[in-house]
Amino acid sequence: MSMMPFDDRPGSIWFDGELIDWKDANIHVLSHALHYASAVFEGERVYDGRIFKLTEHTERLHESARQLDMTIPWTTEQIDEACRQVVAAQGLKDAYVRPVAWRGSEMMGVSAQNTKIHLAIAAWEWPAYFAPEARMKGIRMQWSKWRRPDPRTIPAKSKAAGLYMICTLSKHAAEAAGYNDALMMDWRGQIAEATGANIFLNIDGKLHTPTPDCFLDGITRRTTIALAKARQIEVVERVIMPEELAQASEVFLTGTAVEVTPVSEIGEYKFTPGALTKMLMEDYDVEVRREVPATLNAA
Repeated sequence: MSMMPFDDRPGSIWFDGELIDWKDANIHVLSHALHYASAVFEGERVYDGRIFKLTEHTERLHESARQLDMTIPWTTEQIDEACRQVVAAQGLKDAYVRPVAWRGSEMMGVSAQNTKIHLAIAAWEWPAYFAPEARMKGIRMQWSKWRRPDPRTIPAKSKAAGLYMICTLSKHAAEAAGYNDALMMDWRGQIAEATGANIFLNIDGKLHTPTPDCFLDGITRRTTIALAKARQIEVVERVIMPEELAQASEVFLTGTAVEVTPVSEIGEYKFTPGALTKMLMEDYDVEVRREVPATLNAA
């Protein structure tokens, strides 16, 4: 990826209903979202010019906004079309799309009922989240000191900007220590997720993954579960404690950015990426590039 800053790039961004010049897509310093984290977003991948599971992402954007007491003034169909317009305008084939909705600057205080809800959509080239050599041998992770909080304290089912503060802190600490990422537990001490991805464990040929009761049930997570079931692999969603990593022969992460990425190390636990992980990596790579996406039942 180019190292040019994100506020100084060529092209267009969809902003409140129209494509405008990238450099003109600005907001005021007193926007409510900047001070009170009243913003929601999505991350979407483009493969061969097509946004994977676009409508599912847009529907989640609307639901995240609803949980933050925000109503986005564009329909799912309008947002889908706007995302496609941005990708086409940027001339992108393999890329990342970022829709973001936020409260504006009409009110400055905790209450913000009369703020305007804005929506912007940007897209840019996006390589593998982790370097190819790291992905093939498995990434190294450390434990985060931060924990996913009780869902009674935050809107845990929303993809809200403020919920990523502890993810940034965790990833900064991991990278400073020479790791690729960090694994977070929840407030109960159960395994939750990585800083931007869900986690799966291969234990005796079955896939085990934490029940997403205080973190996002990722779209890639659900896709991977469906792909595994199509391969007759049993998937078990349950409480997983940290010490159970000792029983796992393979561990991998799933997410829009990371796709399916094997893990070689989490703290004191070591793993060797194997056949099951490789098969699901390949199945996912095929799935995202289907001309017409297969209908996957990720129940």
